[in-house]
Amino acid sequence: MDKDYVLQIAETIRGQLVSLTEFPVLLSWGITEFIGTVFKDLPALRFHVNGRLFKGFVIICLNGSDYYEVYLQNGEGTRCINDEVCFNELGEVIDREIERGTDKAEYDKFCSEQFSQLLK
Repeated sequence: MDKDYVLQIAETIRGQLVSLTEFPVLLSWGITEFIGTVFKDLPALRFHVNGRLFKGFVIICLNGSDYYEVYLQNGEGTRCINDEVCFNELGEVIDREIERGTDKAEYDKFCSEQFSQLLK
């Protein structure tokens, strides 16, 4: 696959993710690096996260249907969390898996406890 094409797609994914996801949400993921790569023969963006629920790599691939496929990868393996994600859904899909979870009350309680600890 052409390197310039892969880097162009990775930059597009990064731009969409950063511009459409609230900044505090991005910070909560503990992102340390963005890398353009090829995954499953698809152009992709890979970045490392240190979230509350998941620590490892997030891989976002552009598939042939103009949707994104999102994978989580760590020492336990690689799993697809969604294979038909629109660009404006990326932040929500990723945040649910690596930081927030599906229980809003539990996450709100966690955030409140963390905020209280910061104020001590």
